[in-house]
Amino acid sequence: MAKKHNIPNKQQVRKWVKAYKNLGKEGLKRKRSNTVYPVQFKLGVLNFMKQTGASYQDTAIEFKLNNPSLIATWNITFHQEGLEGLKEKPKGRPPMSGKRKSKSSNQEKKMSREELARENELLRLENAYLKKLKAFQENPDAFLEKHKQRWRSNSKKKDSN
Repeated sequence: MAKKHNIPNKQQVRKWVKAYKNLGKEGLKRKRSNTVYPVQFKLGVLNFMKQTGASYQDTAIEFKLNNPSLIATWNITFHQEGLEGLKEKPKGRPPMSGKRKSKSSNQEKKMSREELARENELLRLENAYLKKLKAFQENPDAFLEKHKQRWRSNSKKKDSN
C-alpha cells in the first residue's frame, strides 16, 4: 500500500491503520486547537508507558490521543526539566506591570535657560576639541604648522597692547 501511494515509510501507513482501527476517523485527524492536558494526566501517560514498555503509538491509542509525538515531547521534557517542565506555561508576551513609567522623570530633568546655555557651550567646546584632535591625528605636521601661525599672530596682538 505504501508503494501504491508513493509513501516512502511503510511504518507510517501501519501507524495510520492502527490509529484508524482503534480510534476511527478521529484517530487520523489532527486537532486544530491546542488541548491543554493537566500535569497529572501527562504523568499518568508517562507512567503507563514506563511500566508497560508500550511504544508511543500504543500509549497514544490507550489514552485516545491521536498524536504519539506529543507523548515523546512530554517524555523528553520530563527527563530534562522534571515535573516543572510538564506544567502549563503562559503563552505570549507577559502583561505589563501596573507601574508605568511616568512622564515626571522628564519634568524633573527640566533645566533653566542658564543651565541649557552652559551645556550647549560645553558641547560646542567638546565638538571643537574632537575636530582638532581628528585633524591632528590625520596630519600632525600640517596641523602644527597651521596653529603655529595662529599662535604667533595672537601673541603679536597681545604684545602691542
